[in-house]
Amino acid sequence: MNQPAPAVTRQRLNVPLLDLKAQYGPLQAEILPLLQEICASQQFILGRHVTGLETALAAYCHTEHAVGVSSGTDALLLSLMALDIKAGDEVITAPFTFFATAGTIARTGARPVFCDIEPDSFNLSPTAVRQFLQTQCERRADGRWVNTRTGGLVRALMPVHLYGQCADISALLSIAREYALDLIEDAAQAIGADDASGHRAGSLGTIGCLSFFPTKNLGAFGDAGACICQSAELAERMRVLRVHGGKPKYYHHLIGGNFRLDELQAAVLEVKLRHLDAWTAGRQRNARYYDMAFRSAGLTPYVRTPPALPGFRHTYNQYVIRVRQRDALRAYLTEQGVGTEIYYPVALHQQTCFAYLGHRAGEFPESERAAGEVLALPVYAELSREQLQYVVDSIAQFYG
Repeated sequence: MNQPAPAVTRQRLNVPLLDLKAQYGPLQAEILPLLQEICASQQFILGRHVTGLETALAAYCHTEHAVGVSSGTDALLLSLMALDIKAGDEVITAPFTFFATAGTIARTGARPVFCDIEPDSFNLSPTAVRQFLQTQCERRADGRWVNTRTGGLVRALMPVHLYGQCADISALLSIAREYALDLIEDAAQAIGADDASGHRAGSLGTIGCLSFFPTKNLGAFGDAGACICQSAELAERMRVLRVHGGKPKYYHHLIGGNFRLDELQAAVLEVKLRHLDAWTAGRQRNARYYDMAFRSAGLTPYVRTPPALPGFRHTYNQYVIRVRQRDALRAYLTEQGVGTEIYYPVALHQQTCFAYLGHRAGEFPESERAAGEVLALPVYAELSREQLQYVVDSIAQFYG
């Protein structure tokens, strides 16, 4: 095992994983008057700022409709509820993602069905999905597909556009159509990302789900999210479901939930959305610098940088490298003042709460390997070149 090389005398820098204060400073004069206006009006729920944000989001995401909701997790849950996915149903997704992806499937009473990821993009493998459907499912007389092992009705695909890079959504959409499945795009980390055909994340599936958690490329001042879609009927169904399924008020034909987006968060997001493309360009610039600097430092035997697939618009919600001795490197970087994070250290099929699914170690090797190798580095737009180079130099120092 390599040991970190003796430290070279140099100025110690602080490079946090994310610095939201640096982003907020220039926007303060724009945001505070809006918050004061809302406080003066005392109208906090589903007002004009929510409507304005929904219109702007739909245009930005290349969809006809956007429905603001209370979080990215609630966006996923609402999409499942809107498609009437329930106990006895199954939804195919990746085991290498944030917990909410599979957690919301389980909360509806449905069963998450895991298929492995592509090793380069970390996204759901269309080949693995097709293999599952061809080898473990059979078609009923009504044209629907049943998992022969569990008896569950396979209802939907839920691919994740992880770290800001689109999954192979065209291939997955082709599978969904062939097998009569709905397709829910978990685009929580990928607002503004495009595939090689210029399709925006969340725009091709039945429903796309966005998160505006503060650490996202477009982050609120707390929890917030949205569902996007092309169908007016589906958008209206989600608007009703987000207010407990009541329309008109106090008259309920559906059982929904409290998934409303508040005015304060919508006003903040309206302002920030106008700056999103500039921030994305900054993240892309920093990613290119990392790619170049790691090559120049001779670190390619130790550090595998995240590939931007040809023609794709990668928005770098995270800049995630694959490395040997990941945990030791992370500890060393912490000592050097460099912030990092592991997204994600345990694949979902290995989480205790999903033990009932009966998966075994080694069943999804690419997901398990990624969980042991990935490390996210600072990549936000406000980083200086000096900070970026300091991160690279620190990693080079670790590997000697």
